[in-house]
Amino acid sequence: MDLKVRNFYYLIAGILAILFAVTHAWNGQAAVLPTLGANAIAMDIRTVFMYVWHIITAENLVFGILFIFMSFQSERSKSRPVAWTIVSLLIVRLLVIVGITAWIDISALSDTLIDSIAIVFYIVLIILGLSKKQTVLGNESVDSRRTRHR
Repeated sequence: MDLKVRNFYYLIAGILAILFAVTHAWNGQAAVLPTLGANAIAMDIRTVFMYVWHIITAENLVFGILFIFMSFQSERSKSRPVAWTIVSLLIVRLLVIVGITAWIDISALSDTLIDSIAIVFYIVLIILGLSKKQTVLGNESVDSRRTRHR
């Protein structure tokens, strides 16, 4: 088994996504979710908030695992649709964060700056991984050679 990193951008994106998942869960448990229990918020609203919070944590963890796995793939054609789907989801996530914040309290947009920068950086890493040139053997790419010999 030849385990060689073929896309360092994906590897870095995967590690970052797992780090985002850990910090998101940690921040939620330490700062955000305890506030829900301390205030007079209805149980159904607390429940929805908690599962939405943990959905984001789980998504980041899954994205991280996928990107680490894809960083070892020799055939880029298999990972490109996955990467573009994740980029699309991250763009939508960013738009929701900024849009809802601006809609509710435009003065709070500065509070989203760190999250927004992290998401944009993450998207840029993925796009760099998508635009990475395929390794060429002779006059053929790795993908075209494997496809032809099957």
